[in-house]
Amino acid sequence: MIYDIRHVTRFDYGGAVKFARCNLRLKPIIWSGQTLESYRLTIAPSGRTYPARAEAGLANVTRLVIEEPVRQLTIESVSRVVVDRLVPLPSPVDPTLAEVAAAARVSRDPSPAGPANYLFPSPQIPLDRDIAAWCAQELDPDRPSLEAAITLARRIQEEFTFDAEATLVDTPPHEAFVKRGGVCQDFAQIMITGLRAAGLPAAYASGYIRTIPPPGQKRLVGADATHAWVLLWCGPERGWVGVDPTNGIWMAGDHIIMAIGRDYGEIAPIDGVILGAGAQKMKVSVDVAPLEEVAA
Repeated sequence: MIYDIRHVTRFDYGGAVKFARCNLRLKPIIWSGQTLESYRLTIAPSGRTYPARAEAGLANVTRLVIEEPVRQLTIESVSRVVVDRLVPLPSPVDPTLAEVAAAARVSRDPSPAGPANYLFPSPQIPLDRDIAAWCAQELDPDRPSLEAAITLARRIQEEFTFDAEATLVDTPPHEAFVKRGGVCQDFAQIMITGLRAAGLPAAYASGYIRTIPPPGQKRLVGADATHAWVLLWCGPERGWVGVDPTNGIWMAGDHIIMAIGRDYGEIAPIDGVILGAGAQKMKVSVDVAPLEEVAA
């Protein structure tokens, strides 16, 4: 499947911003099952951009510097991504969770995709005994890794309620867990908390998911949003396998990875500092369009 993705972020400032320095992680990475065909970044009214090194995780980082006073700022990212990723098929011969944990501990992969980087708590996903105990019910060490992963994801999908009003971007996993509600970021963080507590390497994936409208209705342009899910390293042969606890499904042909990190804080689409007075309003519009729909 070929996707055209348009991601627009607009900032309206209460007072003139005299200077801003931001990190943009809007360009999808190249990952197993997906390739980036084209990418364009537009800043209005103006801004100076240059490539920057990802300080953590796997991300394409662009540094944006605004040096002229602005009251509005629009950041538009346009990508074309080819996704050729099959639905994983669990097998009785998959490595068990105990084998995965052992292999991760002895891994000598120093790259940002190395499993050892994702074994331990991170600033936004700390250890939590309650979440660990709840997830452990599905994480028997002798259970095949892929079977355990999808079972836990589906349990989260069934027992938690999607509620955009329940949490904020900085809500800790424990609060969402107690409420039994939240958004995709919360469900991913809860699952990662449980996996890491079991000694398993689990990463936070940020990106997009294709939304399919009800039969007979057109897809609403601009109504999509960024999405978050989980990657579990399942041993040297299986590698990283994606599971989506919000929807209780595998990462497959409808998921496009933008960035991978230990938690949201490492790979937020936009972060940085601004110098100015007054409040700030942000509006985000995302459109994920399969190429056949664009052609039509």
